[in-house]
Amino acid sequence: MKPLEIVNAREHNLKNLTLTIPPQSLTVLTGVSGSGKSSLAFDTIYAESQRRYIESFSAYARQFLARLERPAVDAIRGLSPSISIEQKTTHRNPRSTVGTVTEVYDYLRLLYAAIGKPHCPTCRLPIQQQSPETMTEWVLAQPPGTRLMVLAPLARQRKGAFRKELESALKRGFPRVRIDGEVRALDEEDIRLDQRKAHDIEVVVDRLVVKPGLTERLRQAIGVAVGLSQGTVLMVLEGQGETLFSVHLACPACGFSLPALEPRSFSFNSRFGACPTCDGLGVVMDITPEEVIEDMNCPVGEMRFRIRDGLIVSTLQSALQAVARHYGVSPATPFGLAPPAVHAAFFHGIDEKLRFQSGGSSYRMPWVGVANYLRERRVASRSARLTAELQRLVGVQVCPDCEGARLRAEARAVTVNGQPLGVLTRRPLTEVAAWARTLSLTAREAQVAAGIVAEIQSRLTFLVEVGLGYLTLDRPTATLSGGEIQRVRLATQLGTPLRGVLYILDEPSIGLHPRDNQRLIRTLERLRDAGNTVIVVEHDEETILQADWVIDLGPGAGTQGGHLVVGGPPGALRQCPDSLTGQYLAGVRQVVAPRTPRPPAQGYVTVVGATHHNLREVTARFPVGCLTVVTGVSGAGKSSLVLDVLYRALVRQSGSGVLPGTHRSIEGAGVFDKVIEIDQSPIGRTPRSNPATYTGVFTPIRDLYASLPEARARGYRPGRFSFNVPGGRCEACEGDGVKRIEMAFLPDVYVPCEVCQGRRYNRETLEVRYEGRDIAQTLDLTVAEAAGIFAAFPPVAHKLRTLVEVGLGYLTLGQPATTLSGGEAQRLKLACELARRATGRTLYILDEPTTGLHFEDVRRLLEVLQALVERGNTVIVIEHHTDVMWAADWIVDLGPEGGEGGGRLVGEGPPSRIASLDTPTGRALAQRLAASD
Repeated sequence: MKPLEIVNAREHNLKNLTLTIPPQSLTVLTGVSGSGKSSLAFDTIYAESQRRYIESFSAYARQFLARLERPAVDAIRGLSPSISIEQKTTHRNPRSTVGTVTEVYDYLRLLYAAIGKPHCPTCRLPIQQQSPETMTEWVLAQPPGTRLMVLAPLARQRKGAFRKELESALKRGFPRVRIDGEVRALDEEDIRLDQRKAHDIEVVVDRLVVKPGLTERLRQAIGVAVGLSQGTVLMVLEGQGETLFSVHLACPACGFSLPALEPRSFSFNSRFGACPTCDGLGVVMDITPEEVIEDMNCPVGEMRFRIRDGLIVSTLQSALQAVARHYGVSPATPFGLAPPAVHAAFFHGIDEKLRFQSGGSSYRMPWVGVANYLRERRVASRSARLTAELQRLVGVQVCPDCEGARLRAEARAVTVNGQPLGVLTRRPLTEVAAWARTLSLTAREAQVAAGIVAEIQSRLTFLVEVGLGYLTLDRPTATLSGGEIQRVRLATQLGTPLRGVLYILDEPSIGLHPRDNQRLIRTLERLRDAGNTVIVVEHDEETILQADWVIDLGPGAGTQGGHLVVGGPPGALRQCPDSLTGQYLAGVRQVVAPRTPRPPAQGYVTVVGATHHNLREVTARFPVGCLTVVTGVSGAGKSSLVLDVLYRALVRQSGSGVLPGTHRSIEGAGVFDKVIEIDQSPIGRTPRSNPATYTGVFTPIRDLYASLPEARARGYRPGRFSFNVPGGRCEACEGDGVKRIEMAFLPDVYVPCEVCQGRRYNRETLEVRYEGRDIAQTLDLTVAEAAGIFAAFPPVAHKLRTLVEVGLGYLTLGQPATTLSGGEAQRLKLACELARRATGRTLYILDEPTTGLHFEDVRRLLEVLQALVERGNTVIVIEHHTDVMWAADWIVDLGPEGGEGGGRLVGEGPPSRIASLDTPTGRALAQRLAASD
């Protein structure tokens, strides 16, 4: 491979950047946020690779794709085929899982179809083959006079026109065929099928009536059907449905039969494998019984419900008291402290007869459960008010039939080494990898499955090596963090042995505990050693120091960035006085200055007995008026504890929000007047959303333009300067400034509008200027520039100064939300909260706010968080960054491992106490302390 040479790159804020990247190297791009790293890696290098790829298509293929604009660069030499692994590539499709993205699930489907042992889903007995004699006996056992058809299936849910098959059936003397459930005559109709749709086609072999003397004719019909369909016979009994028989698979006890196992039999995206109740999603929308309870701490005998209908409330109270009497629970016992059996019986029903009391009478009857009772009332209700009230109780529930496995009962009953596929996909990847390594196979099975098992083992090993062993194969990718989805895709690439490829990754260490950094670095090195060039946009110190080549951009952000500060081995960074990165690596600058942790201002907020997901009876304290960091290895239960239990419980106390994770109680929460979660979800999903609109500064800016003499003379109102409504915007792009181009099998791309050249507005609107700038030029200002220009304009100045304080001064006011990283979106939300009037009694919860932040940006972020605490607020941060941990007043450490090996409180207290513990976090903090001494 040749070196990758970039000559005079000018994309975004890059200043005629010229540099060379060695081939087959691990190269790290670093620098402060906004210095131009992503502009170089993705908007220049990867964009040019994508453009050249499309240019390599034939003229015929290119006519279906838009022409991509060349990036602003004079030349790029030595460019290899490129693969981009970014943070924002999470699949939002609920059918996308860790197993499907990594293709492990596809190989498991092959394995189960090849060597799986089917069992009857009812009897749990192994399914055996059925002979034609067995089929004959089954038909003759039907009541005399039963009418039936003997059908030979030719196609089951397959696409095509099937002309040859239908002509062949007619030539062989079969006059009728059943197509998609409709019997049609072959000799009288011109049958035309839509070849793009899937069809069921069965030849009608014979139509019979059960009576004496039928045996020989029935045997012949079954024999013909078996020959036509290669072993499958469909019996259709008039008025009784249809039964599928197979000479291959059948239950010896109840006669349940299966067609031959195929990979699609285990696909939850196919009607042949998907659970019919949930359509392969694993969840359904149904009544959430827990939502009925108004207060889990309310005594059983005084329980209040979230329903106002008197009859329903009376029935629920009677049922709860009957369940409590059955289990010997006192009416004074808080419902949340009642045994789990009481909760299960009340919510989901009990078959035993309970003693109900009504007035002075008593009677016994089983209880169907809250969910079933309310579901019946919802169906039977004619009251719009009651229907709407019950509708509010509907939520996402695990499918009652497949219990989240997504597959049909037949597929769930197939095992390999005693493990059903649905159970296997719910186990942590570390356990699945161990299962794959210890498979006990017969000689024949080993011969058939050798290649499949090798692929499964290889891919699972990669996933464990990049620190994802706590995930499960059925985990939806929509629930993964940016770092997790990157590492999942990275493991997928490692399972595909490519050489000579340029890989570009965007901060793959996001969400990774310091303990697992080395495992990630070894994975990147393996990718490099396979003959590829790896470019990583990264701020992690370990990754920078172990890279082959480091490119530091800067020296500042926005207009002050875009220059090459250092290009060379990692040691050159420490020796460069102009490099902020080098100063932090050399110890000249420090992110955190030594300080004494604050004592709790008003005691603690305590989560008692949390058992949500993998949490194991966790009781954790969070000091009020302090900065608390919740940490632990990936999958230890941090988000489950803070977001799913604490945050939801506090929001729930205000009468809104979703049901919190399972816990006994929250103590001491009355000190807060509001709770705010600041996550990394996008501020908008279209180019219309930007920092100006999200922060609200765009409204006073539009009012300002509408008040100018030129605008007033023309009769322009503030709406004229909005790109969301017709009037002043460019109608060619409807104010987007860009047009979305669907690239068929490639990701969609946005190209500037050819009419307005990306300016969003029409010519007349752009003629109105404030201090020499039209509205489009104002939106092109960076936040820092705009803060100076509008310094005397209070409605705008305060919010812009806050954005600068959190390190977002390099963003432009009109930068599309689709181009913001998760960390930038989170800091934008934080800035909006800071700009509001402070009450001093607010709880702020942040999830990994250092995502995408340079050492200098982390320092500024910590200053902002400390300022929030100084105002009397409480801040809880989920974080792995050791500098943030060291700056905390209190640390809650979960672990010791991820998944089933985590979920325990392994330490809590000030950083110095955690550093003395023999835990992954304790060892990382001890190393941080030793490095700063």
